[in-house]
Amino acid sequence: MAVTPIRVAMLGCGTVGSEVVRLLRDHADELAARAGAPVELTGVAVRRPHRHGDLADLLTTDAAGLVTRDDVDVVVEVIGGIEPARTLLLEALKAGKSVVTANKALLAEDGPALAEAADASGVDLYYEAAVAGAIPLLRSLRESLAGDRITRVAGIVNGTTNFILSAMTASGSSFAEALEEATRLGYAEADPSADVDGYDAASKAAILASLAFHTRVTASDVHCEGIRSVTSSDIAAAAGMDCVIKLVAICERIPPDGDVPESVSARVYPAMIPAVHPLASVDGAFNAVFVEAEAAGQMMFYGQGAGGAPTASAVLGDLVAVARNRVGGGRGPRESAYASLAVRSMGTVRTRYHVSLDVDDRAGVLAAIAGEFSHRGVSIAAVRQTGGGNGGEAARLVVVTHAAPEAALAATVEVLAGLDVVRGVDSVLRVEDLGRKGVAG
Repeated sequence: MAVTPIRVAMLGCGTVGSEVVRLLRDHADELAARAGAPVELTGVAVRRPHRHGDLADLLTTDAAGLVTRDDVDVVVEVIGGIEPARTLLLEALKAGKSVVTANKALLAEDGPALAEAADASGVDLYYEAAVAGAIPLLRSLRESLAGDRITRVAGIVNGTTNFILSAMTASGSSFAEALEEATRLGYAEADPSADVDGYDAASKAAILASLAFHTRVTASDVHCEGIRSVTSSDIAAAAGMDCVIKLVAICERIPPDGDVPESVSARVYPAMIPAVHPLASVDGAFNAVFVEAEAAGQMMFYGQGAGGAPTASAVLGDLVAVARNRVGGGRGPRESAYASLAVRSMGTVRTRYHVSLDVDDRAGVLAAIAGEFSHRGVSIAAVRQTGGGNGGEAARLVVVTHAAPEAALAATVEVLAGLDVVRGVDSVLRVEDLGRKGVAG
């Protein structure tokens, strides 16, 4: 008996989309066997059809018409951005089409609206490719660990910034030099702002926190800092502490404290992490994420987090899952936001600081600086001075703190910058042990 094919429309056919088309064609028989029915491409919406002559009659510039066509069961979206993707996907879901998307920016901003539209129509919304490329991270959070209580998700989720920081660490190059190399090799876009300013990682952190903690977290809830201000001196300072600097996304479940109920924190920033931590050895454009759960303990997910083929692999995995559901008459996992935990403001989150100061080399300087930390309840873990020694000259003073509320640390640094004995605040970096016992904690 003939099996009705699963008919697929695709929005966009760039680096990822062209790989999706190739995999659909090259592995058609295997995909059909896995899905339980043939998976057929019925239309591809692009802006410049002349660039995709090999797709012939499949091409259209009418994306809005494509997503509501009667001969479409599933819409795959790989165009990115907020609009027109949001409008197109909402129309597709409203028309009863399941959706597979790699659009982290849209999911981080308006994921709940997409989930509600999918629920209203009884169709699927899958988005494994939105975070960490081919690494099966989201499915693990949403399905494999559905019976556990996740306490933390932390790691490297942006390959461009990891390549830049790895290059700076390996060669001693400046940020500008490492960015130029990343651009030349194709790891950085012509406009690298979304990557180097942390926005891409923040979108992914919002998605991870939402899944891990059953709470709606948007990109605007995520504290976000990029790597533009990281210098070769910072890299050297980290090495002196047996640490490396990585742009990390950290999503944590924070236990209740007195009258303060349980909450979550989601943040992205460059931080010193111990060189013995597994994340410290993740170099180049690779991604790696640590997941901690009460029963399962610590798990690490590692692999290629971007690129046409790895991302297409995740898209095809979702497409097979959706096809199976349609063949079997079922549905995939729905949005789980029952916990509705509050998202902590960054100022209340406890962090550690590494502060590098240019100071006068004279008596009383250390006491004055230590007094400002003490006045705001920030305990100092270590102090190191270099240079000076002849009186009147500038010296370099490095202060590493114990964990304290971010607001107290930031206020202390602001006051230090205005002291007469401080000539300048060279750098401020956070220090994260990321749960490894016995290191930098």
